[in-house]
Amino acid sequence: MAKPNSSKRPSALRAGGSARSSSRSGNAARGKGRSGKFSQEHTQRHDRAQRNEQGKRQERAQRSGASRHTKRPDGKGYAQRATHAAARDTSLLYDLIEGRRACVEALDTGLPIAKALVLSGATGSNAAQDASLKELVDRLSCAGIPLEEVPRAILDSLSSHGAHQGIILRTRPFQYEELSTILERASSKNELIVVLDHVTDEGNFGAIVRSAEVVGAAGVIIAKARAARVGTAAYKTSAGAVLHLPIAQVSNLASALDELKAAGFWVVGSTEHASQGVWESPMSGRLALVMGSEGKGISQLVLKHCDFCCKLPQRGSVESLNVAQAATVMCYEWLRQSTLAQTEAAAAQAQTSQAQGVAHE
Repeated sequence: MAKPNSSKRPSALRAGGSARSSSRSGNAARGKGRSGKFSQEHTQRHDRAQRNEQGKRQERAQRSGASRHTKRPDGKGYAQRATHAAARDTSLLYDLIEGRRACVEALDTGLPIAKALVLSGATGSNAAQDASLKELVDRLSCAGIPLEEVPRAILDSLSSHGAHQGIILRTRPFQYEELSTILERASSKNELIVVLDHVTDEGNFGAIVRSAEVVGAAGVIIAKARAARVGTAAYKTSAGAVLHLPIAQVSNLASALDELKAAGFWVVGSTEHASQGVWESPMSGRLALVMGSEGKGISQLVLKHCDFCCKLPQRGSVESLNVAQAATVMCYEWLRQSTLAQTEAAAAQAQTSQAQGVAHE
């Protein structure tokens, strides 16, 4: 349908305010001969509707305000919970690292730490009751990091799973790497790249990063949408490995796999529906290991970009391992086969050199 031509509209409509005033005066003229009863009743109904709506809003506001201060059967008020929620909202401006080991890793790697939230009493006369926490607090203090003592309830409210061990660090948001950085890092000894297809559980994500870092992977690739990110739980379950291993976020996993193939990587998907086991599959060298989400596994689109798939053998009645456990087994099989291949290649090279030396003699 063609857009109406404004130039053909009546001049009174193009005039803006004059058109409105003309309309009002016209309406007034047409209503001269009428009784004012209809307009008066209309106005009264409109006023009653406004008063009713205003009353409903005030009633809802009063109920909402009362609920924040209503006491529960155990005698604790919701006001305390609101304080904890406010602390959590403030923490959204930062990444949180909880647990002493993860905090030590953050300190050792020079991660920018804005503040350390420490359990009340950890820096005072009672600090000797927990030597390891006191030692960590002393290190943070010497590094010039601001310390704030808070009640255990505050730490509990900020903790992702209640395992803060008396300390939580506030750091700047995690800095993800580019895919090109991981490819550059993929040297002869770091030829494994782990690709996570929308793994959403942050604990599993952190555990996978830990396994990948231990076996010497070049990095981990995750999706930007519908995927776990590096947060409190990932710092904890990775034992700080997220600070040592490059992690890249990509908008399109399929395109990323194509880029890995162009760089000489074989792409293998881990799925229980594969026809061959991991022991019979070529898992050494430049390998991109794809692990699927906890519930749905590898998506069909990503599966189409895999060169082959393999599975873990099983004899028990349980359906399968979780994604973090399966990824650990897969990573170590890559390490085993890669180490064996390198040993065999070195032995063959030594035999060739020895044979060439004998021939020259």
